[in-house]
Amino acid sequence: MPATVRTAKKMLLGHEIAHMIESAGLSQADAAQLIETSPSRIGSLINGGSSISPGDLVLLAAKLGFDDEGYQEALRELRRDNHKRGFWTTGYNRAYGEDFRLLVDLEKHADQMQAAEVEVVPGLLQCEAYVRAMHADQPDNHGVPLEDRIKARLARQDILDKPEPPVVQYVLSESCVRRVWGDADIMREQIDYLIKLSNRPNVHLQVMPFDQPAGRRSPIANTFTLLRVPSPGAAGPLELAYVEGEAEVRYLDDKKALKAYEAAWARLSNAALRFDETRKFLKTVLQDFTK
Repeated sequence: MPATVRTAKKMLLGHEIAHMIESAGLSQADAAQLIETSPSRIGSLINGGSSISPGDLVLLAAKLGFDDEGYQEALRELRRDNHKRGFWTTGYNRAYGEDFRLLVDLEKHADQMQAAEVEVVPGLLQCEAYVRAMHADQPDNHGVPLEDRIKARLARQDILDKPEPPVVQYVLSESCVRRVWGDADIMREQIDYLIKLSNRPNVHLQVMPFDQPAGRRSPIANTFTLLRVPSPGAAGPLELAYVEGEAEVRYLDDKKALKAYEAAWARLSNAALRFDETRKFLKTVLQDFTK
């Protein structure tokens, strides 16, 4: 097990370090020389994969021309406790896999999320009965019992009830609400839950029906999540894409990749049903499961 794990605060700090270096017109190698370290370590700091001492952090900021005390305190706050792992190794938090922990942490800090999903209702929108049905036939995962896995999944949804909750936007393939998990009773409960969530001002749901002409350029089969995390510093929000495949999880923050996924999101959301049409569609699906 690695000594550190990437966290939202470490990525935000790396985002600020990259901003300072770019604003100073220097390379990562130049910045490394300022605090007598290696370019690879600077790269790892920017990526959220390394830690930095408070002294080196303030020294780097000052030498890059960022000597405002308020800004330096914001940097120190991002560094404070951003390396601790204990939270993930106790209680139901053990259910989160190593690669997935960063997403859970980013969700807690994000102010906006946009996601496309197929086959399965997204985790943040699942009712408890649906979660139980999905996990019912799965064996204990590395000693984590079923109840802890269910608690972990449902605990993620706490962000929707914060005083200032994030704006979450989803485009769901019709397959998400047609694919049966458990039985018809569970699906009715899940779809009713989606309808109720869709009436919240911060939850925007759109369905892409099977018979909706998505167009060749609307990649409905590609699942992804776009996250925006506000920064207390000067770099502006951290923006990245979360992409999950069969054997890997990727967090992409380079401009080219983000632009591609933002374009994909625009095509999907434009092709899908509007919010009011989606509620009507979900009510129709709810009736179908009542027959």
